[in-house]
Amino acid sequence: MPTALLTLGRLPKALAVARALRTQGYRVIVAEPFTWHVSRVSRDVAKSFRLPAPNKNPEAYEEALLALIIEEQVDLVVPVSEEAHYVLAIRNRLPPHATLFGPDVNLYRSLANKAAFIDAATQKSLTAPPSAPANSPLAAALAEASDYVTKPINGCSGMDVEFHRAGDAVINLSGNVLVQQAIVGEVVSSLSMVKSGELQATTVYSGSVFAGTVAICFQRLDDDIAAKVNRWIEQFTNGLNYTGFVAFDFIVDASGVPQAIECNPRLTSGIHFFTAESLGAALATAEQVPLIAHSNTAWQWRYSTLTEAYAALFSGDFKEFWRRLKLSWSIADVVWSWRDPLPFLLMTPLSWPILKPALLEGISLGEACQRDIAPLWSASSNEAVSGAGNEV
Repeated sequence: MPTALLTLGRLPKALAVARALRTQGYRVIVAEPFTWHVSRVSRDVAKSFRLPAPNKNPEAYEEALLALIIEEQVDLVVPVSEEAHYVLAIRNRLPPHATLFGPDVNLYRSLANKAAFIDAATQKSLTAPPSAPANSPLAAALAEASDYVTKPINGCSGMDVEFHRAGDAVINLSGNVLVQQAIVGEVVSSLSMVKSGELQATTVYSGSVFAGTVAICFQRLDDDIAAKVNRWIEQFTNGLNYTGFVAFDFIVDASGVPQAIECNPRLTSGIHFFTAESLGAALATAEQVPLIAHSNTAWQWRYSTLTEAYAALFSGDFKEFWRRLKLSWSIADVVWSWRDPLPFLLMTPLSWPILKPALLEGISLGEACQRDIAPLWSASSNEAVSGAGNEV
């Protein structure tokens, strides 16, 4: 029986991949800095191993990960989230029998860099809002001419994204902050699987309920906008020697043009729009295997949708409360499965490592979920950003 290793287990998308690989006969194991996480109790996960937090001690994390791959005779390694920044760095040290499903680490880091990504899109004459590092003359000109957004160049989960009016001075002049022209319109996301530069499949979706800037209730799009997004992605990935999952976020402007605002070269919630069997089959081989669209066209994180419903109630927005409450009971949950019920039933206690800092420290769930794995919160990043006066 082949063994697959997921390098994170706390997120529903990890559970989706575990379930997909089990359809192909894989023994699935998980490496996770948290002791408890939603995938740990799944019947599709054979074992969970606790590793050091990657952004606190990258060397210790990489050594522990390599040792685990060798000891468990892992055949396939699948990065899940921001920890890919560190996982992909070990590719050249893997034993011959192990395959790492993901891009070259330098390509990954370039695409994850919000400034470098916009430059790459612009060079291909693809639509993206004018953007520049905050310490550049172009950033000052952008801020003077139009409403704009500031965000960490290596940020994630919508952390420290701030909106500003035209003419507002750029306060944080760090080169680690991006100034981007604000686009008014609908937010649309995508997820693609690519192998050796060839697109396997793309799904395009939009959010119905958000926790901050993160969609927690989302629906697939099969309209003209989706077709435009697909063409954008085809042009961007053409000639790019990329293998792995890659996601893009767009804002569709008033003229119906999708403007790419950032790239996430990793898994996102769009994974739920593919069937488990086709996803598992595509991951199990380097060959070109089509992914099949799931019959469900809408999904949600039900616990989070309910939380946002009650947030609307407590703020006095009764119309929004009822809208979110209805969605929470009418749309399928990404975690629930009759054959594998424990991850859903035990979601709250299993998520305590995320809930605890969110409740006690007053931080967002996005930050609580990512701050031990994302490079944004690494010692070097914190030093660079905090030195410029930016609070992360």
